[in-house]
Amino acid sequence: MYDLGKISIRALLIFIDVYDTQNFSVVARREGISASQVSRVVHQLEDILGQQLFYRNTRAIIPTENGDLFVRYARAMVGNLEDVRRELNERSLEPSGLIRMNAPVFFGQRHVAPGLPGLMNLYPRLNIELTLTDDYIDPHRDAADVIFRIGVLTDSAFHARVFGRQFYHLAASPEYLKKYGVPEGPDDLSRHKCLVYRGSSGPNRWLARKPGEEWIHYPISPLMSSNNAETLLIAALGGMGIVLFPDWLIGERLQSGELIELMPNMEVSIKTDIQNISAIYPNTRHPSLNVRSVINYYVELFGSPPYWQSDERAGG
Repeated sequence: MYDLGKISIRALLIFIDVYDTQNFSVVARREGISASQVSRVVHQLEDILGQQLFYRNTRAIIPTENGDLFVRYARAMVGNLEDVRRELNERSLEPSGLIRMNAPVFFGQRHVAPGLPGLMNLYPRLNIELTLTDDYIDPHRDAADVIFRIGVLTDSAFHARVFGRQFYHLAASPEYLKKYGVPEGPDDLSRHKCLVYRGSSGPNRWLARKPGEEWIHYPISPLMSSNNAETLLIAALGGMGIVLFPDWLIGERLQSGELIELMPNMEVSIKTDIQNISAIYPNTRHPSLNVRSVINYYVELFGSPPYWQSDERAGG
């Protein structure tokens, strides 16, 4: 049985040169080695393959039928390696080929997808595969090159580029506040109509604190709960109740005045840990040009602070 793993690329190149020139000495001069070393390489190939590749006599070196067959495979293997080398070299100069991206559903719809036309204009040789899911994605096991993630970064098995922190806002429409009044503090929330996001682990907890103090959970009885943030946002815009949502989801609504921020002097959240918005990728020594280019593009697109935040909150 052949142990082809022992055949080096250099041995194949020498074999091809001997086949073409039918002369050990000519190949030896090209390679800067002795004719006996060229002969030894050919003998080693023959031993590995278990086949004679050349007839040798004092006047000529003639390929055997097996030599004629093997040279076709040798040329193909060397050619394939050259194609790979060329493609890798091209990728080191310009992003190209497939880039697999993953993002949470609503963040992806609102902030990743709108940037794709600009990304393609910048790097037209990229092929983009974007998957939107709120399921946990492991970059070492799942097919993803760049993962947009919101949460606590604790796993050292991947690299992360942080775009910024996620901040939450309590908000309601002007119509709701005109009809039901403005809550002055978190204790008032239990007397208001609240619209609560419900994930796989149940309804979100509503937490609040004064800056620098401990988080306090304020229990509420929601008028409506849903596992669809867009549905809750539409209801809030229609004057149905109060929502507690991240800045990237309702920032533009606050800026336009469609929603009014409540208790701006309080910090509000659904978790006590700092939540970062990041791009993560497998912990490799040399991240690909595709990965670096895509992440750098979104760093510039999102800005610092991210365009959906106010400067005051982002610097808080």
